[in-house]
Amino acid sequence: MAPLADLYQLTMAYGHWRAGRHRAPAAAELFFRRGPFRGAFALGAGLAEGLRCLRAFRFSAADVAYLRSVLPSTTEDAFFDYLATLDASEVPFLQVKGPLLVVQLLETMLLCLVNYASLVATNAARFRLLAGPDVKLMEMGLRRAQGPDGALSASKYSYIGGFDCTSNILAGKLYGIPVRGTIAHSFIMSFTSLEEVQPRELSPLAGGDPVDLPALASSWLGQVCEVLETPLEKANQGELAAFVSYAVTFPRDFQGLLDTYCVRRSGLPNFCAVALALHQLGYRAIGVRLDSGDLAQQSKEIRQVLRACADRFQVPWFGTISIAVSNDISEQSLEEFSREGSEIDMIGVGTNLVTCPLQPSLGCVYKLVEVNGSPCLKLTEDEEKMTIPGTKRIYRLYDAAGHPFMDLMALEKEPSPYAGQELVVHVLGQLDEARTVVPTTVESLHRTYFRDGQVCEPLPSLLEVRNHAQMSLNLLSPAHRRLHEPQPYPVAITEQLHRLLTELQQDRR
Repeated sequence: MAPLADLYQLTMAYGHWRAGRHRAPAAAELFFRRGPFRGAFALGAGLAEGLRCLRAFRFSAADVAYLRSVLPSTTEDAFFDYLATLDASEVPFLQVKGPLLVVQLLETMLLCLVNYASLVATNAARFRLLAGPDVKLMEMGLRRAQGPDGALSASKYSYIGGFDCTSNILAGKLYGIPVRGTIAHSFIMSFTSLEEVQPRELSPLAGGDPVDLPALASSWLGQVCEVLETPLEKANQGELAAFVSYAVTFPRDFQGLLDTYCVRRSGLPNFCAVALALHQLGYRAIGVRLDSGDLAQQSKEIRQVLRACADRFQVPWFGTISIAVSNDISEQSLEEFSREGSEIDMIGVGTNLVTCPLQPSLGCVYKLVEVNGSPCLKLTEDEEKMTIPGTKRIYRLYDAAGHPFMDLMALEKEPSPYAGQELVVHVLGQLDEARTVVPTTVESLHRTYFRDGQVCEPLPSLLEVRNHAQMSLNLLSPAHRRLHEPQPYPVAITEQLHRLLTELQQDRR
């Protein structure tokens, strides 16, 4: 992964090397300036991948040969020899410290690994907050993602953000994410009659002689149509055959896609008939899916029918069969479901999750903050792009209710703040104004995972990361967690850091 860099990282590295300053101790920080999706929070992700890349950071002989072909022909051979000796054995992560040349070379790779991962995780968290804790969310964006790498990343980081499962088999294999799926319209459309069903027989769950499932489902169809008050002849026989074929194959996992033809007159009665036939043999259908139309309204109508069948045929569990929906689901869709009320149990989200159309990029940046022990400051006419100098520690301050109310940046050499301490701070965006805060709890956000070329603390599992992310989101106050017009979450600097910033601004003007 060492060549995962922009070309100017190498040209700058050569400049440092020629000037003899390539081993100067340096520090850089990776951060973003504005919360994504106009929200007040973001989930940081991609850290484990960054650590793995740091541990394996080497320029192979083939890498060096390629760099010789793209850098100017005047580049000295000794520089390429030096590149072949490089590793990241002195570099921790996110706050990156090490030799200046190496710190510089890592910029693009770390940004690539963190930007999209954090964006997708945050996007997923927004869907989770809108859906509520009880509705299952399935990521199904494989065919819409930006290539296989983007698809795998989306599956992984949407799981961290709060999704329950994915349709992506490879993501399930690689990351242990639960994999789910039903059937597509093409499967249903491929059948035209019950004569095409093979095999036809299914043995009862408790044992016994095999039963002709197409015939049993057909006998149930007439009774179901009476309950629904729909004409028997309107139920599509090809659809019934597809459901029966799927049920014979997966009797313990039978699900029906209801909207290939007509939900009310065909999909729903055909599903109920097959599900009741399975019930007669001791099996339980597990769900239905809708992929078009007014999903919220249809879910309520379907639930009504399922409950009617449960009462009519004395099958209590029938009324609780899971209802799943898909079809270009967006944040607006979930808001409509909540506003209108629905009976939806599972939601599949694809395009609007993995492509993040509301904000295609998080915009993380990577800036030098110290070289040779001296703080660095980027001054610009755009105040938002000014950097905060010096190596720092970050602390999260909590109020009496247990909600975080501010993140505080302090110089690394400053004493750590503590609970109950009166702190004078300057909030970013309002640096000229000092204010006083008194935290009930103080949490240091820095942990060292990488030192001397090795991961020095066991990395949490993906499930542990997911649980930590959800716990952290739950700690946010409602004012910061809401998705529309949230109260901005303040980030502040200490009085000492503010003095350093002011002095450097005056010196450089």
